[in-house]
Amino acid sequence: MKRNGEAVDDEEFVPDAKKQRVLEESSPSSSSLVENPLHQLTAYDDVDDEEDVARRGMRKGDREGVDGREAGEQNGRVVDERGREEDDSESDDEEDEGYNKGRRGRLVEIRRDCPYLDTVNRQVLEFDFEKFCSVSLSNLNVYACLVCGKYYQGRGRKSHAYTHSVEAGHHVFINLQSEKVYCLPDGYEINDPSLDDIRHVLNPRFTREQVVQIDKNKQWSRALDGSDYLPGMVGLNNIKETDFVNVTIQSLMRVTPLRNFFLIPENYQHSKSPLVHRFGELTRKIWHARNFKGQVSPHEFLQAVMKASKKRFRIGAQSDPVEFMSWLLNTLHADLKTSKKKSSIIHECFQGELEVIKEIPGKIMADKKESGDDQDGNANLTDSGTELNNVMSDTSRMPFLMLGLDLPPPPLFQDVMEKNIIPQVPLFNILKKFDGETVTEVVRPRLARMRYRVKRLPRYLILHMRRFTKNNFFVEKNPTLVNFPVKNLELKDYIPLPTPGDKERLRSKYDLIANVVHDGKPGEGSYRVFVQRKSEELWYEMQDLHVSETLPQMVALSEAYMQIYEQHQ
Repeated sequence: MKRNGEAVDDEEFVPDAKKQRVLEESSPSSSSLVENPLHQLTAYDDVDDEEDVARRGMRKGDREGVDGREAGEQNGRVVDERGREEDDSESDDEEDEGYNKGRRGRLVEIRRDCPYLDTVNRQVLEFDFEKFCSVSLSNLNVYACLVCGKYYQGRGRKSHAYTHSVEAGHHVFINLQSEKVYCLPDGYEINDPSLDDIRHVLNPRFTREQVVQIDKNKQWSRALDGSDYLPGMVGLNNIKETDFVNVTIQSLMRVTPLRNFFLIPENYQHSKSPLVHRFGELTRKIWHARNFKGQVSPHEFLQAVMKASKKRFRIGAQSDPVEFMSWLLNTLHADLKTSKKKSSIIHECFQGELEVIKEIPGKIMADKKESGDDQDGNANLTDSGTELNNVMSDTSRMPFLMLGLDLPPPPLFQDVMEKNIIPQVPLFNILKKFDGETVTEVVRPRLARMRYRVKRLPRYLILHMRRFTKNNFFVEKNPTLVNFPVKNLELKDYIPLPTPGDKERLRSKYDLIANVVHDGKPGEGSYRVFVQRKSEELWYEMQDLHVSETLPQMVALSEAYMQIYEQHQ
């Protein structure tokens, strides 16, 4: 550093008392290093500069017999070693800023005016991707360059952000965690309200009053590129074969209590699960009215899904949205419940209860007993298990988040015009599976006759049409169309429901809010979803980035695969 053409050591800029304290704390013999092992990790800029000064003095005495070329090589090697050391420790300068400020006595100047604010380019800013430094690939203390949009680590003198600011001439950076904006290489903090819109895109915020009013909003928002979008009706980027995730997310965004819960981060701050927090971030971005773009990329959420599912669901491999929905709801519930509260917003919305009557023929039971395979069979029987006419009957109650409906097999022959006959079946016919009388034959794990009856209806009912069947050779798709009502599905007319209590009212009427459709061949094809916008009761067809308004009649003409119904309150 120079002042009036004279070389000045960095030590001159540290007040004597502070400098003494810093040097004492940074010395290896200091007891504070033993007390707090994090000190070695948080030591950064100013302390290291002074250590460099001390080291330079020592090296100067050691190097007197070395010529200029060898001295340059030696110095270069030392800098390289320092650089390698820095990647781990030195770039963490602001992660715990208040702590570091007390540790080193380093004060950051705050200014309202900055001559480089006009270089900020909002068109290139993209905060949907993982917060990793583009050079070191570290996720600790990452800054985004507000001029080119790239991510860099740290802001000390040997950090990647500092180097980028000097080499590229880009000076405005935002800390992706603390949301503070700095000017580099000068190092001062910029406090300007014109940057608030960037902070809102980085971390969208909702008050509880806004959340209550969100379904009444009919106003379109305009993105920076001039495109108009509806908050909540934005397209999701298909990163690679991830349409099964997109349709699931778009469907869940219509579930009002679930959406409202995740719009307020305080509701789930007790959870340590990255999946929960990434799902909350994605929910806030989808419903944010001040986005820079008219679409959202679920990249961070997909990374959390890959990690939590141990790559069962991953980018680049098509999966089943029904399987993904089931996995996601169960995982979110497990991550949200606490030791005090066993329930979660997932179970409050989707959990119902079934009565299952299982009948096992007596011949099979006898064979099992003879072969000794029935060790666990009797253990599964409940108190209501009885044996009648050589048939073992077992009644149990089990919770459910989703109901699977069986489609009738398609016809084997073609019609007169030599075209395949596409059969149709009313939804009420396949719902009879849950009337408590219709028998369903089950082969695995052993041959049995099952009867199901709904004992408690959930607030949001998820139905799944079993379109795909696997045989020994390939997967077949059943093209049968299901005729279903978009509004006022009355279940009590088709399923015997339990009588409600004295002060309760039987709620058995439902409206469709989301309908997932599969197009194409089994194992291939793509998914799209029809969703309802509550503020105007309009229907939209969504397929990745494509969002368009459609007629309610078109919803019922599709090959429905998974549906979500909302209960009338």
